[in-house]
Amino acid sequence: MATKTKPRQPGADRILDVVLSLCAERPWREITMEEIADAAGATLSRVYKFYPTRPAIVAGLLARVDKAVLSDHDSEDTDEPYRDRLLDVLMRRFEAQSLHKPAIRSILRDLTFDPILAVCSMPAFANSMAWSLEASGIRANGPLGLIRIKGLGLIYLSAIRVWLNDETPDLSVTMSRLDRDLRLAETLITALPCRERNVSEGN
Repeated sequence: MATKTKPRQPGADRILDVVLSLCAERPWREITMEEIADAAGATLSRVYKFYPTRPAIVAGLLARVDKAVLSDHDSEDTDEPYRDRLLDVLMRRFEAQSLHKPAIRSILRDLTFDPILAVCSMPAFANSMAWSLEASGIRANGPLGLIRIKGLGLIYLSAIRVWLNDETPDLSVTMSRLDRDLRLAETLITALPCRERNVSEGN
């Protein structure tokens, strides 16, 4: 008797795509793990393997954006001012998320009303901010690095609210907010030690 071939199970990217698709249509809080599994053609155990918790889904989304941003990293722009490099990195983050704006709006809305979920998602968010700093040539380690991560996180969260309503083709409204806030926080974000460069260059 022939053995039945088990259907191929989707990977983490496919499951995350399904989550984003569902979130674009309905509030995230209404979507169950079982529904995600059914829509992805996966078993619940397969979903659990990659995303055992809702914060793991948030972490997966953040990691996907991180990879997209870092894959476009240009190591030749090290002579640009830190603020300009950081602005470029953050704008690439928003561009990488542009196709999933409705889903991200749904997720962020529910994070606002679920403080436990928001707190559990903070380590992944902090890691994304750390990588954004490092990609800009700004150290994110040690006590000063922690302050930078927190400061950049506040700037990013402020800008994402603008981005959610920014319908300009080049995201100029979002860029303007980021540029303004980065200028205000420049001393904190680029305070020594970063690399052996003059932090005031290009100002």
